[in-house]
Amino acid sequence: MPKFSLGQVVATPGALAALQEAQESLWPYIKRHAAGDWGEVGAADKKENELSIKEGFRIMSVYRVPGGGKIWIITEADRSYTTVLTPEDY
Repeated sequence: MPKFSLGQVVATPGALAALQEAQESLWPYIKRHAAGDWGEVGAADKKENELSIKEGFRIMSVYRVPGGGKIWIITEADRSYTTVLTPEDY
């Protein structure tokens, strides 16, 4: 069950390429993000994400994909968009 609305889900070409190279689908990562599994963020960021759900701030998760690449998933404060991107795309 999602903990918050994702809005429209979009992905950068860099994120799609990283996932394709890792032979991974985008959706398991989106499901983890929506369920509150923030991946590789630190303890302070995890706490901030929990506050962000309640207060309507931006939410960010970080996941390592097979092969060593990383993707970030960011849901905007107004919940209109969730973007999947690489750190290099930011």
